[in-house]
Amino acid sequence: MAETVIIGGARTPFGKFGGVLKGRPAVELGGIALQGALRRSGISPLSVDEVIMGMAIQAGAGQNPARQAALFAGFNAEVPAETVNKVCASGMRSITLASQIIAAGDAEIIAAGGMESMSNVPYAMRDYRFGKRMGDGTATDLLQRDGLRCATEGRHMGDYADSIAAEYGISRTEQDEWALRSHERAVQGILQGIFAAEIVPVPLEDGTPPAASHVFAVETDEPPRGDTSLKKLAALRPAFAAAGTTGTITAGNAPGVNDGAAAVIVTSKARAIREGCAPLATILGHAAVSLEPRLYPIAPALAVQKLLQRQGLQLDAVDRIELNEAFAAVVLACGRLLGWDSDKVNVHGGAIALGHPVGASGARIVGTLVNGLRRRGGGLGIAAVCSGGGQGDAVLIRVEG
Repeated sequence: MAETVIIGGARTPFGKFGGVLKGRPAVELGGIALQGALRRSGISPLSVDEVIMGMAIQAGAGQNPARQAALFAGFNAEVPAETVNKVCASGMRSITLASQIIAAGDAEIIAAGGMESMSNVPYAMRDYRFGKRMGDGTATDLLQRDGLRCATEGRHMGDYADSIAAEYGISRTEQDEWALRSHERAVQGILQGIFAAEIVPVPLEDGTPPAASHVFAVETDEPPRGDTSLKKLAALRPAFAAAGTTGTITAGNAPGVNDGAAAVIVTSKARAIREGCAPLATILGHAAVSLEPRLYPIAPALAVQKLLQRQGLQLDAVDRIELNEAFAAVVLACGRLLGWDSDKVNVHGGAIALGHPVGASGARIVGTLVNGLRRRGGGLGIAAVCSGGGQGDAVLIRVEG
């Protein structure tokens, strides 16, 4: 089977809910990330065989959002595109699916990633289709229904995380400390220009009247907070209270609701050599697990264990880990199970600070992992993510020194 490599990658800055990127739908953000990844790879868009993009909350976005993103990015109409929905793992699964297709010999170059604009998710008037002839109706928040709540039990993702925190003895203080770490490291990363290797600017109009309107570019992640502290985090009220507990999940130790996109260009090593492209990273393997929906917070740890077993590796052989901070409790519970060295984990912050646009996050952490390993001079890295429904995905990459 063909060895697969990443030869380019890019992401947009991540925006706050209703923030600076709210005027850009997900498919445009996805298109901008695809353009950036393609440009950085040096590959002609005519050489790309397929586009695969993840998007978790698709209501109102139109048919096949990946196809829309591909056309927005400037790919020819003859390039097929498909959309993946594996909730928070959508972007990562798009990348690993691309790797599988190439390894099987069914394509040579695929653009893959994920996108989400949580600011643009609509409400639905579900009782209007057949018979709301008079009187008041109700609206369903599709952001909650399709993105943040368990489809089988109706419980919020944070409610499950609260239960896992209690089960694993993870204190509120531990979670707040991890959240502060995430913000501090992300802010330092921004100040040091570390994320510049990942980000492509998003052009926006300033909203002034057409005669005076001008375009400006968003180049930096909006969510990280340099002014937060343990005292401020401790003052926040619990957002959920699992049965028999007082609740430890807050808005401070959870990620935000965000907008953004990320993409990479995946190809075979042989094709990269023919194109004269130096691989950024080699995809060595990936794994997925599925558990009871309530156990999704620990699924990344089990996916990592499965991946390591397949590869015949021990965790201490891994130099960097990017684990999506769906909640601080998720990272801490996975740390309990894996017994990792936390200094290797989310070195420049994670989703609590940077944001968690659901369909994009799995692709974002792959790109962040590649760039982090390149900065350290190479090594092995694992990116892992949990997803609603009780699933977890992990991917192992190698960056040459």
